[in-house]
Amino acid sequence: MRLLTTQNAKTVKGEKKGYLTFILYLAPGDISGKEVCPRRTEACFETCLFHSGRGRMKSVQEARIRKTKRLFENRKGFMHDLEVDIHLAIYQAEKRGLIPCIRLDGTSDLGLGGKLSKMFPEVQFYDYTKVVQRVRRTRVEDNNYHLTFSYSGRNKTSCLELLKYGNNVAVVFADELPEKWWGYPVINGDENDLRFLDGSGKIVGLLEKKTGRKTTDEFIQAI
Repeated sequence: MRLLTTQNAKTVKGEKKGYLTFILYLAPGDISGKEVCPRRTEACFETCLFHSGRGRMKSVQEARIRKTKRLFENRKGFMHDLEVDIHLAIYQAEKRGLIPCIRLDGTSDLGLGGKLSKMFPEVQFYDYTKVVQRVRRTRVEDNNYHLTFSYSGRNKTSCLELLKYGNNVAVVFADELPEKWWGYPVINGDENDLRFLDGSGKIVGLLEKKTGRKTTDEFIQAI
């Protein structure tokens, strides 16, 4: 089973900067019967990319559910195949003259990149997460695993703490991006997906992706 994909409209933009991103998409929340987003809120689950783009296709959703079930039912086999896929990703990127980078929490928040980044120190891994402890550990270790913390609508205190120490925080906005938010500069996170190039102490502004699902949570900000 192939686990990684490059089929993402935003990651394709990174190719212009010389990077080729490979992403692992699982079934978010507990759709598969197993929880893969331990800090999720109802709002972020309802607006998850699982429900937009190619993720709306039944065949794609079923494939992601199969991957997720296999991770929990045969973790050793899953991780072996994932390592093989990463080796193949490195080869494919170099063949095209691009730099490989890996994002393993495309629609999950399990932190698999923390382990795999140590096995592939020459490859840049990155992800978004709502697990504040994981960001703190990564900041201390200062390795090839870059994490952007995600605002959930309920974790502003953690966001401000991490921003103070130079981490970046992703915030979703309804219609337009402000120049500053909470006193920190806002950058356009939709221009590409290469979060490890963003610098430090930034708000990564993301415009709401229309999924046709309603949310009244504070997850999405209006200015």
